[in-house]
Amino acid sequence: MTPQSRLRVTVLGLNYAPEPTGIAPYTTGLARFLAEAGHDVHVVTGLPHYPHWRVDPAYQRRTVEERDGDVRVTRVAHPVPVNPIGPGRVAMEAAFAARATRVVTRSGSRPDVVVAVSPALLSVAAAATLRRPGRTAVGVIPQDLYGHALAETALGSGRAAATAAALERRLLARADGVVAIHRRFRSSLAVMGVAEDRITTIRNWTHVPTATRRPADVSAIRRELGWRDDEIIALHAGNMGAKQGLENVVEAARQADLDGCPIRFVLLGHGSRRDHLRAYAQGVRRIQFLDPLPTERFTDALAAADVLVLNEQPGVAEMCVPSKLTSYFAAGRPVVAATERLSAASAEIAVSQAGVTVEPGSPRALLEAVIDVRLAPDEAEAMGLRGQLFAHDVLHVDAARAAYVAWVEGLAASRSRPDHEPLPEVATDVGVSDGGPRRLPNSWVEPA
Repeated sequence: MTPQSRLRVTVLGLNYAPEPTGIAPYTTGLARFLAEAGHDVHVVTGLPHYPHWRVDPAYQRRTVEERDGDVRVTRVAHPVPVNPIGPGRVAMEAAFAARATRVVTRSGSRPDVVVAVSPALLSVAAAATLRRPGRTAVGVIPQDLYGHALAETALGSGRAAATAAALERRLLARADGVVAIHRRFRSSLAVMGVAEDRITTIRNWTHVPTATRRPADVSAIRRELGWRDDEIIALHAGNMGAKQGLENVVEAARQADLDGCPIRFVLLGHGSRRDHLRAYAQGVRRIQFLDPLPTERFTDALAAADVLVLNEQPGVAEMCVPSKLTSYFAAGRPVVAATERLSAASAEIAVSQAGVTVEPGSPRALLEAVIDVRLAPDEAEAMGLRGQLFAHDVLHVDAARAAYVAWVEGLAASRSRPDHEPLPEVATDVGVSDGGPRRLPNSWVEPA
């Protein structure tokens, strides 16, 4: 790569490795893709705090400089709310956006491309202030859609949802390019007013290893996790937040208690609703809570389960594409998804043929679907294999790597184009430590 073709890219995103789940793996992957392609990448991010919603004790300084391979990482301090919704969340995002903007403007360098990852929505506002026609292009990657999130989860008032949606529309409309992580997102972005020629579809990829077969000693793994061979293990792995609506899983386990079914529902991970769910599940025998696991044990747990559960709160349809499905498909186990018929999750299950969907908010439907899948072992095995093929053919990291590099390079090229000229389409469905800058781990372990 010649010096003239080497781009200066700044990535603004609240979440980054070593956070193991949620948006962090994808922001981290994006930065590494671009650095591997020879570009000069600077990530401005927050302090590691997700999914526990408390700052990692290793990161207590106001500003932290790190190296993640060839990626320069600057972390800025921000408050972390005890309750990650409402005013506390807004305060966190506002503090991050303001400090991130100061880092970039005071650095003295002029980026060719600024990429903002949302949420946090205010990071997009920060990126917009850095846009300079002919000099700096701005791209946005929305992993969630704020307006839809507030409306679909009822976490805010109607006025709050409308205000967030209006701000989101204005910010996305100002971007030189916007990534849609799913075809359903592309449609939602177009409805929001983002010009079709500025939307590029790049799928989230499978970021845990794809198992070529189930572990040789599944029984041993199950014993380590406290699972018996004579019970059906229905595992939900990932974030325990509002949009997951996991009270439905607890109620399915409660119903299994009443029916005497040989089923154990397992909730693996952390999140803002975990403590509430544990209290809600008091007295329910057929449910188990597990802390996040290291990468190898995590993938083994997925592969040792009988059924992998995706659960969404009723009404959630357009706000997000559950990234846990990429890991579920890679694990080669059948999926039961309690989700709206028109959701992105439902579309993924339909096209992959890797599982079944049921009505969200119906514990009885979820319980019966898990039993039905387990009672058809040949079809369950076929679902798992189809999921693995889908993960390999559509969700492979190589497709995302090539697409993101092409997208960012296209953004840089667009700086000299008139505003009405479309971007090239590259869609694919498929503080410093005492010993010097910290080095980040090259892996993460858990999907959202």
